[in-house]
Amino acid sequence: MKPKTKQLWDKQDRHPGDRWRLFRSIADAYHPKKVLYPGSYVDVAPSFVFPDVTYVDVDRRAAAFFEDMEGVQEIIKDHDTLPGNPSFHFIHADYTDLKLPSERFDLLISLYAGLISEYCTGFLKIGGRLLVNPSHGDAALASIDPRYELTGVVAFRSGDYQVSEENLSSYLIPKKSIEVTRDTLFKICRGIAYTRSPFAYVFTRTT
Repeated sequence: MKPKTKQLWDKQDRHPGDRWRLFRSIADAYHPKKVLYPGSYVDVAPSFVFPDVTYVDVDRRAAAFFEDMEGVQEIIKDHDTLPGNPSFHFIHADYTDLKLPSERFDLLISLYAGLISEYCTGFLKIGGRLLVNPSHGDAALASIDPRYELTGVVAFRSGDYQVSEENLSSYLIPKKSIEVTRDTLFKICRGIAYTRSPFAYVFTRTT
């Protein structure tokens, strides 16, 4: 493994095992096979639990990281719990202009990387899931997108992540009396303050 590869991963994994626990909770709940992770940077933790992951990022450091194929494979091998060798791919591109087959993926990941659902929902299968945290307003955008239905929330409790599908009507209620619109979310590019704040939300694509 190249020293730079290890350095980038160590910085990404500064809370060791955190992302592994997050993605494991999603794997246990929904068992997705093909995963798309736009804005991934060097977070390869999805490959610890999912068999086929496509990573996308425009950052040149991410491109250099994934160029060290053997180093990335070593990181994954040291952590994965899957039989065989997980498959992964990296696309050095802006996720707002991806060229991929439509309805190809079971899971779309949107963490701290902007309004991913706006540009990448078309790649998600009908019945596929969007894992999205409140950062940058993408959870709010998904909540008003007619293609999606809120079907779960991810909470962090006692050092682990747990997926719940109960009392979902009590989520996504703004603290302030505001109208959540697409134009507003693109203008402010940040999350909406809600009365309940799980770590992330799970939406299912219905149409």
